[in-house]
Amino acid sequence: MKNKNVGFLVCGIAVVIIAIVLIFNVGMRDIVSQTCTHGPDCSMYDTIALQTGISLSIAGLVLILGLFLIFAKPEERIIVKKIKKKKINLSKLNEDEKKVIKSLQREKGGMFQRSLMEELEWGKVKITRTLDKLESKGLVERKRRGMNNIVVLIQ
Repeated sequence: MKNKNVGFLVCGIAVVIIAIVLIFNVGMRDIVSQTCTHGPDCSMYDTIALQTGISLSIAGLVLILGLFLIFAKPEERIIVKKIKKKKINLSKLNEDEKKVIKSLQREKGGMFQRSLMEELEWGKVKITRTLDKLESKGLVERKRRGMNNIVVLIQ
């Protein structure tokens, strides 16, 4: 069942509980008024008021929970697409670009830019420029993750 439907169900149950508590409260007050000899100062009236307050508080919390479920953001559906791998033509790439592509292929298509830089023993400028070229050719994509990038091979 969806959260919204569960929320309506919980709200309905809370309203029924509130109605039952109030009806029970009226019935108990009638019984106490007929049986208590102390009149309106009878301690049973205080007990009824306390129990009614506690019961209505619990029912109110259940009602709030139901309203939360009704108005809460629904779960996002995650759609996973399978993409057919295309063969990358390495003949049109220079030697540095080929090294990057081969490293990414060894790492199953993605790795941190810093790890790639360390593996190839290149500086920041060289790896950035090479990745810029590969991105412009549509072969890789950089995704920001905190203070680092993940370089992903587009296939």
